[in-house]
Amino acid sequence: MDINSASTVVLQALTQATSQDTAILKPAEERLKQWETQPGFYSALLNIFTNHTLDVNVRWLAVLYFKNGIDRYWRRIAPHALAEEEKTSLRAGLIANFNEPVNQIAIQIGVLIAKIARLDCPRNWPELIPTLLESVRVQDDLRQHRALLAFYHVTKTLASKKLVADKKLFQELASGIYSFVCSLWNHHADSFLQQICIGETAAINSLERTLLSLKVLRKLTAHGFVEPHKNLELMEFLNTVFERLKQFLECRRQINAESSCSEKLEKTIILFTKVLLDFLDYHPFSFISLIRRSLEFAVSYTFTSAGEGAVFERFIVQCMNLIKMIVKNDAYKPAKNTEASKPETLEAHKIKISFFNHSTLTEICRRLVSHYFLLTPEELSMWEEDPEGFAVEEAGGDSYKYSLRPCTEVLFLDVFHEHSQTLTPVLLEMVQNLHGPTNVEDTVGLVIKDAVYNAVGLAAYELFDNVDFDQWFKSQLLAELQVTHIRYKVIRRRVIWLIGQWISVKFQSELRPMLYEAILNLMQDQDRVVRIETATTLKLAVDDFAFRTEQFLPYLENIFGLLFQLLQQVTECDTKMHVLHVISCVIERVGMQIRPYVGCLVQYLPLLWKQSEDHNMLRCAILTTLIHLVQGLGADSKNLYPFLLPVIQLSTDVAQPPHVYLLEDGLELWLATLENSPSITPELLGVFQNMSALLELSSENVKTCFQIINAYIFLTSSEFLQNFAAALCQSFCELMQDITTEGQVQVLKVVENILKVNPILGPQMFQPILPSVLKGILDGERYPVVMSTYLGITGRVLLQNTVFFSSLLNQIALELNQEMDQLLGNLIEMWVERMDNITQPERRKLSALALLSLLPSENSVIQDKFCGIINICVEALHDVMSEDPDSGTYKDCMVISHFEELKVSEDEEPPTEQDKRKKLLALKDPVHSVSLQQFVFEKLKAQQELLGEQGFQNLMESVDTDIVRQLQGFLQKL
Repeated sequence: MDINSASTVVLQALTQATSQDTAILKPAEERLKQWETQPGFYSALLNIFTNHTLDVNVRWLAVLYFKNGIDRYWRRIAPHALAEEEKTSLRAGLIANFNEPVNQIAIQIGVLIAKIARLDCPRNWPELIPTLLESVRVQDDLRQHRALLAFYHVTKTLASKKLVADKKLFQELASGIYSFVCSLWNHHADSFLQQICIGETAAINSLERTLLSLKVLRKLTAHGFVEPHKNLELMEFLNTVFERLKQFLECRRQINAESSCSEKLEKTIILFTKVLLDFLDYHPFSFISLIRRSLEFAVSYTFTSAGEGAVFERFIVQCMNLIKMIVKNDAYKPAKNTEASKPETLEAHKIKISFFNHSTLTEICRRLVSHYFLLTPEELSMWEEDPEGFAVEEAGGDSYKYSLRPCTEVLFLDVFHEHSQTLTPVLLEMVQNLHGPTNVEDTVGLVIKDAVYNAVGLAAYELFDNVDFDQWFKSQLLAELQVTHIRYKVIRRRVIWLIGQWISVKFQSELRPMLYEAILNLMQDQDRVVRIETATTLKLAVDDFAFRTEQFLPYLENIFGLLFQLLQQVTECDTKMHVLHVISCVIERVGMQIRPYVGCLVQYLPLLWKQSEDHNMLRCAILTTLIHLVQGLGADSKNLYPFLLPVIQLSTDVAQPPHVYLLEDGLELWLATLENSPSITPELLGVFQNMSALLELSSENVKTCFQIINAYIFLTSSEFLQNFAAALCQSFCELMQDITTEGQVQVLKVVENILKVNPILGPQMFQPILPSVLKGILDGERYPVVMSTYLGITGRVLLQNTVFFSSLLNQIALELNQEMDQLLGNLIEMWVERMDNITQPERRKLSALALLSLLPSENSVIQDKFCGIINICVEALHDVMSEDPDSGTYKDCMVISHFEELKVSEDEEPPTEQDKRKKLLALKDPVHSVSLQQFVFEKLKAQQELLGEQGFQNLMESVDTDIVRQLQGFLQKL
């Protein structure tokens, strides 16, 4: 089929694909998908989207299909890759005419030219850049603009390549075209400034070209030179940026705000600042000669009257970020030993110090606090109209780069940190001027006090030695919290926030009851913003290192009730999450003491869960609250099962879409539920059906999955194993094929726990895993931690299920075509040799008990390895025996008495139900119930009786005399 016929067929399919009727749309999409890999398809698409007589929607769709095809099929190594001849033809066609009339399509064409350039330029497309430069020079407005648009996208894409060879190619390109792009930009900028005085239509075209050429220059300047300060033209351009900024700001001051140029003009001004910020970011040392000019420019426009009428919020943010980046830049900070610093660093530091003199710093600080920190009329109206939006407004992360308030606060903090000695007296003087409560009628005074208190909160760590916060809290701040007038809410909210900032810095423990009293009152404040801020400070107080539960207990019931009320009162998803985090924190810190007060919350959470069906992040917060609730309630959490178990079921079911958000917290909740469960229920057992799919995921949550399996084993081993052992064993076998060494150890630890809890049934149920364990020992597994686990598992089977151990050894002997006794000898030999791999005292004792259980024996292999068995026993005796200083006798410190209770100090968490189960299990475990000293004595005595005195003496002579002496030392003191 020739290209014209192909274009006709593809055009018909594209036209149908733009239809609103799915009966026409779907078959067309299917046909287009099939053609994606056909030769000539992309040539047909090129013909269609460059034909300006066709419908715009059809052309738009053709461009998108072409762009997606580049991603999939342009690379040579891609499956169904495009033929080289077709690619050559397509490249030529794309840059034949820059005359696309529709701007959106022109942008897409620019992007797809850039995508091809990333892969082919310059080697396979050497004509691209010369063609673009030639087209940018033409007089035709449309062609010039479209070529410039493509040029920008190509430059942006090539600048983003990170390989050394690619960066070198880009640097060669930059040095070749920089001069031309500079003159092009200057020409368009001059044209705009002349035309704006005459008429807006021509001016807009010049401004658009100024913007595009500046975008190209931004990339060339930041990424095109290794040592840009040595390039005179580049440094001249950067100095010109300041002049141009002044011209464009002055232009903005004079034109009407409704002007069609206004928005694009602001974009251009912001782009100028981005050029400077990028250059500072990538080339801090080359920027040194621009530091003073940058600071003078930015400070003049943001902290003096020079910017009035010309500046706008986004520009102020950029200027402040420029100041911040210079102040904070590590390249400009000398080492403590100045001789170790680079000369450039010292020079930059000197420039900064000379600029930031006392009067400049004082002016910046005063202006930040008394102008930029003031609550704006817009913020105050938001407080009234959308209190929750105001109260939980995001101010973390990178918000300082784009929003004015976080930007001013971050700049204040950075400048204050660098120059705290100069600025501390300035800020303290501002605080002194605000002594005592402010008149509620004085709106300006209230807003100024709010701003100053904000500054004191932000600089809390810097002011540590200069502010007696405890005294200030008692003498003034507490009184301000008690002013209940509606207009004073600004100060009530700010003071409780301020206390939150100082709590972890400097706040006497004795004052905490007074704070809790104040929190209790403010949680009943008439203003919602004040109540939300109070909850935040409560979280900071409770989550602090110095928190003492006994001080908080008298207020717990009332505060918790008010927190619950607040959770019901707030309506926004983000606010509910915020309050839930506070509730979770309180529950976590007071632990079991919360039990009497959670009734209402327990009743409300199912309703909130139902309402938050479309808000997965809120559901995550509910899961976190439930985790702490279950831990606080302990065994009483079983009353929550009708709500809790369906929640766990949904959150951990990988077939349900919400699991993407809920899985991690859902697994934590599942684990906490099991750890605190007093007994198994059919429903709790049923949730385990989700596990096999979770293990298949092999995600970062697999460790929690193993903890959950262990929890089931400790809770109800026989019932659990009867239901799930076969499926679990299969999952483990599959996992062991494709998992890290650490993952293998986790799987084997679960198997070890199963053998510990159920030594008779366990080995039979997990029999498919055990041969590889035994073979691993015989092959001398090289990873110590894996070998240690292998020996732990084998020790359990040998000690507690001898019959199964014999059958397993027999099975492997048949597989390897060896004698069973020979295999046993090799096993004991490797065990003795690798005993040092075992670091846990429990496993070391288990090894001794297991090998001793082979005695008494007349088996020549066992007698041959007798020396090694005794060596292991003596090593283990050294690990576990402690001498009673009063009686001089030895005692096995691992043996646990039936009467010992788990002792809990005030700082420790009370034991969970699982801790109690593990304690009971330990009482049945030979490691904790059998005295190694006694066991060695009995086994040696039995061996002596079996062989007779002389035979036993001959056996003992094979053991090193020093080891025999140590052994006698332990056994004499029985």
